[in-house]
Amino acid sequence: MSDIFGTPDQPVQNAPERRRRVLVPTLVTVAVLIFLGSIFTNIYTDRLWYKSVGYTDVFTKVLLTRIGMFAAFGLLFALFVVGSAYLAWRFRPENPPIRRDDPAFRYRQALSPILRPITIVGALVLAAFAGSVAQGQWQTFQLWRAGGSFGVTDAHFSRDIGFFVFDYPWFRFLSTFGFTTVVVAFIVTAFTLYVFGGIRVIGGIHVSRAAQVHLSVVVGIGLLLRAFSYYLDRYGYAVGNSSLFDGIGYTDAMARIPARNVLAIVAIVVALLFFAMIFLKSWVLPGLGLAGLLVASIVIGGIWPYAMQSFQVRPSEPDREGPYIAKNIDATREAYGVADSETEDYTAKTELTPEELAGSAESRVSSRLLDPTLISDAFQQLQQVRGYYTVPQTLDVDRYLLEGSDVPQDVIIAAREVDLAGLQESQRTWSNDHTVYTHGYGVIAAYGNQRGEQGEPVWAVQDIPPVGQIETDIPPRIYFGENSPSYSIVGRPEGADPIEVDIPRGGSSSDAADDAGTDGDAQATQNTYDGDGGVGIGGLFRQVLYAVKFNEPNIVLSDRVNSESKILYDREPRQRVEKVAPWLTVDGDVYPAVVDGRVVWIVDGYTTSNSFPYSEHRSLRTATADTLTQNSAQAALPSDEINYMRNSVKAVVDAYDGSVALYEWDEKDPILEAWMKVFPDSVEKKSEISDDLMSHLRYPVDLFKVQRDVLARYHVTDAQTFYEDGERWRVPSDPTQSGDSGVLQPPYYLTMSRPGADQTPNFSLTSVFLPNSRQNLASFVSVNSEASSEDYGTMQILQLPSDTQVPGPSQIANQFETDSAVTQALLPFAQSNEASILRGNLLTLPVGGALLYVQPVYIQRSAGDGSFPVLQFVAVSFGEDVGFGTTLEDALANALGLQAPDIPVDDPGVDDGGDTDQPPAQPGTKTTAQWLAEASAAYNAAQDALAAGDLAGYQARLAEVNTAITGATASLDQPAS
Repeated sequence: MSDIFGTPDQPVQNAPERRRRVLVPTLVTVAVLIFLGSIFTNIYTDRLWYKSVGYTDVFTKVLLTRIGMFAAFGLLFALFVVGSAYLAWRFRPENPPIRRDDPAFRYRQALSPILRPITIVGALVLAAFAGSVAQGQWQTFQLWRAGGSFGVTDAHFSRDIGFFVFDYPWFRFLSTFGFTTVVVAFIVTAFTLYVFGGIRVIGGIHVSRAAQVHLSVVVGIGLLLRAFSYYLDRYGYAVGNSSLFDGIGYTDAMARIPARNVLAIVAIVVALLFFAMIFLKSWVLPGLGLAGLLVASIVIGGIWPYAMQSFQVRPSEPDREGPYIAKNIDATREAYGVADSETEDYTAKTELTPEELAGSAESRVSSRLLDPTLISDAFQQLQQVRGYYTVPQTLDVDRYLLEGSDVPQDVIIAAREVDLAGLQESQRTWSNDHTVYTHGYGVIAAYGNQRGEQGEPVWAVQDIPPVGQIETDIPPRIYFGENSPSYSIVGRPEGADPIEVDIPRGGSSSDAADDAGTDGDAQATQNTYDGDGGVGIGGLFRQVLYAVKFNEPNIVLSDRVNSESKILYDREPRQRVEKVAPWLTVDGDVYPAVVDGRVVWIVDGYTTSNSFPYSEHRSLRTATADTLTQNSAQAALPSDEINYMRNSVKAVVDAYDGSVALYEWDEKDPILEAWMKVFPDSVEKKSEISDDLMSHLRYPVDLFKVQRDVLARYHVTDAQTFYEDGERWRVPSDPTQSGDSGVLQPPYYLTMSRPGADQTPNFSLTSVFLPNSRQNLASFVSVNSEASSEDYGTMQILQLPSDTQVPGPSQIANQFETDSAVTQALLPFAQSNEASILRGNLLTLPVGGALLYVQPVYIQRSAGDGSFPVLQFVAVSFGEDVGFGTTLEDALANALGLQAPDIPVDDPGVDDGGDTDQPPAQPGTKTTAQWLAEASAAYNAAQDALAAGDLAGYQARLAEVNTAITGATASLDQPAS
């Protein structure tokens, strides 16, 4: 018994030890199970998600590729390192000297008893590390396997561009991975030899014969890999960066590339010398060879290029670098798709005759006035319907063929999405958040070039259910959108009452809330989702998986999760496209459209590369940053450095069932062709795009931003002029932002006629450039965004002569703010504490041989939760002539001197209880006291109108104040009656 239970004192000492022995393995086992369970949950639920959208092949191909690369490269790394260490141990000296003062002896004593477990653990750690690095290169591997030819050779090596884009990145990865493997193997091998006596440092360095051979072979393999790296470096200069331009320069071509050829040969020779150590016993020749390689790398690889650059190139840099700059210009313009941009000289007259004004009427009538960045509050207040609906802060511009017009018109459109933040705190329960408020409803659209009687939008589609000129074939419920909840659980057994809040309605219906079993909207009908989207979670196994995935036990415990339930998640359109096409870079501006009667989201996808020879690199995030991305209205792109970009795919995400369709757009893009080989059934042919969908596709904004960033310098095609850099342009700062923010002005979608082309207005994406370090205009750039047009994607640059001082956006904004007529019209609002002035997007349009600036001016009440900006005025400018009015036509006529500013005294559509057309004051008909009394009454009435949101009535009453004050002033000069 004492052997089993111990003496009375023993339990105190041994029980904690026994508990620790049991506890540690238990904790380790639990941790491993949790880790493996988490991996299994993520993989299995991802598979279910991909199956629900019909892209199982993408999931399978990516997963198997990553697992295969993880296993293959991890195993290769571990085998080489551990195998080399094993050989070092296997051929260790049989009787190494034992010296207590030798650290190697102490290491040997400590490691020998646990050598096997340490080796196993070390191999697993090395394999996991190497495999995790390698699996991240799955896209590089697949492009190498499937990549083909570009059909164009580079300007120096005469190799097809496909080698640089598809092969070079993979070869570079193999070179780096292999050399890293050899370096780690050398370190581990040397340590093993030291511990087990192959290398001794006591009393001098002594290396056994086996250790000499072993280390020489490892170093020789490393030198062969270094020779391969030198060989690849030659091509690396073609895709590398430099301070002047990217690609091969004079020094690269004449010194650095030849040096890499020499160094590759020297490295091979030195590697052979190390392999010769198998037969030789002296380190002299390999050592001399290694020293020679080091000296050669310094002299040939460093000093020689530096001397050539300093003494031969720099003194005559324009002449030496000229031919290489020309190659860089051509490659950059081709890589970013701007090689065919049309540059035209544009005189930009600063005056227009009435005849020219009339001749450009078609362009002016279609000019967009509503600012998508300012009217979100108007959409929200006038069409929100319920607090749990929302629209984005920045709306989208599209075009539709509406009644009364034979050409498409610009429309400001937004999807009415569900917003859980709009619920009352008492409603924020798990059931409400995830089973009741599951979807938005319909779209809201307004005419882009019209304003209501009080400046509000004129609706093309409104209300729930939607009514207007854009019709949907099915109830336009939005289960998948930019603001959808993280997940929703939908679906009910047959015969069960629906619980999802659907269409708000008037009247009282407490029964609706009772049927929903929630504190939901009591004035709403209910619905049960019957679409194909989502993952079925009718079984307990899947419910447990998703409870773990979302860390939510209610998914298992709630009665609302039933045999017919589906879970909707990963619902944001960009996210869905990125998951089904992980090889795409997705545009930050996703926009809704009604296509063939359904509400869909249209997403632009890009194929990119950073290995296009000679092309200039750009950071995607930096090149696309502007006001919209700063204000989070548009998602920012990743900060990847690229030097090739194509809008290769148009993607469509159905707002009801979440289905994703990818359409081939750039049929000549070799990168897209490669990915279509990797995932043969994922991308549909361009011919499958319906006519209705085609009418809503547009030129993507992020591609245009990158292209304008490139054109700021690469509009210059002459190498000498490019080197001098005196013609560099820049994108102006956004003049609508307060202060000198330095944030760039975004491009604008609008319908306009392009000079020199067919005068039929086209939907276009536009921007302007300024000369570097100046504020006047340098050029106007536009790209045809009509996807169905033969000229789609054609970029036109209207370049202004350097001797013509056409004001830039900041100067025009300053004109608008300082013009006397404008300031007088806006003075009542500027002086009032009850209203604020908001200036909309400053649009630039070529009209009648001139450049027209148009800026809408909004007024918003400062007080009240229901206030929103209303379009009150339009400011225009031709050169130094500023016009101001309530409509674009009035402002244009005023700018040309054809009529006085049309500043309304009252709006006939507003009943404000007074005479809206008062005659001029007649002095002497009233006393001064009477005039002052009327001024006081009118002022009080103006404040009441402003508080009520009646801006037109506010203006009318202020006009009465001015009239009364004028009469009072005049009456002071009249004799007493």
